[in-house]
Amino acid sequence: MNSPMGKTVVCKTFFRHLVTIVALPFFLTSVATAQDSPLISGAVGFVSTTSGGQTFLQPLIAPVAVVPLGDHWLFESRADLRGFIARQPSNGPYDGQFFATLEYAQLDYLVNKRLTISVGRYLTPFNTYDERLSAIWVRDLPDAPLLFTVGTRTSGSSNGAMIRGVAANTNSWEWNYTAYFSAATTIDQVQSGRAAGMRSGVFLPHQQLEVGGSYQRFLQDTHQNIAGAYLWWVPVDVPVQIRSEYAHSPQGHGYWAEGAFRFTRANTISSLASRIQPVVRVQRFVRETPGFSALSNSSDTKTADFGLNLYLPQDMRVSSSYSRQFSSLGDFNVWNVDLTYRFTLPLAGRRQ
Repeated sequence: MNSPMGKTVVCKTFFRHLVTIVALPFFLTSVATAQDSPLISGAVGFVSTTSGGQTFLQPLIAPVAVVPLGDHWLFESRADLRGFIARQPSNGPYDGQFFATLEYAQLDYLVNKRLTISVGRYLTPFNTYDERLSAIWVRDLPDAPLLFTVGTRTSGSSNGAMIRGVAANTNSWEWNYTAYFSAATTIDQVQSGRAAGMRSGVFLPHQQLEVGGSYQRFLQDTHQNIAGAYLWWVPVDVPVQIRSEYAHSPQGHGYWAEGAFRFTRANTISSLASRIQPVVRVQRFVRETPGFSALSNSSDTKTADFGLNLYLPQDMRVSSSYSRQFSSLGDFNVWNVDLTYRFTLPLAGRRQ
């Protein structure tokens, strides 16, 4: 069990990071000159997970800061502040620790609609899950896919520079791109690996279909090539959402495919049925080299996930899920119950 002195140090460190992350946008607000108001948004949540018969509790808050700085500059940041509470062996008392992670803090320069330059800490743009679905109020299932660490390592963030935009487009298609370089960083809460990579995709707006691929050259320790592909289909007039990814690294390869259904054709909440969302995900990882690696799972694994989301008024959501994991290290069940509240807090009034 952790000593009281150790707990005090952890809590002080957690509080210091919380104050820094929350206070930073207020300082930036004083130099903001754009007509759009700076704001803090994000979510607070509570997750209960029972895995292999052991229960873990996670209270968390994920604040997001967005601060316009003129017509072409934008600062944006997101943190993850959570506790991890579990019962000690032999039915002992519950004990917990707190962790603070800066997921991104980047300065964007919007050159034009075809180019945006970003510097700082950003979500690693390998495939799509990390950038588009990792936020706790966005993802339909509480657990990240098995492939999440392939191409993103353990933190999912990189420190360096990134460019992105639309290379070409017409009324019926759009070709988007992202390229980045990340430096190796070992500082607590802002770790990252040394790597360079790119992602490119074609989006069909009428069909709401996107297909693309990713490539990364990992440049730290043993140099490695990592590749991936993704497909999204989120139609407007059909109450389904289909998302899938494939990734390959020297340690192994795999895929995940997820489908979510809403009992209404329009993206509105007007009845009890429209507030309910069933979700199904299948995934598999095939290990190609023995041993543990931060770039992938440690064994061959297959998982079937089933979830049910209930969207409540005032931007609240209750999610529950059941997963059955089949692994060469053993099979077990995972149960999740997740309560999330989404918030938005403008920091200044809109100027006329």
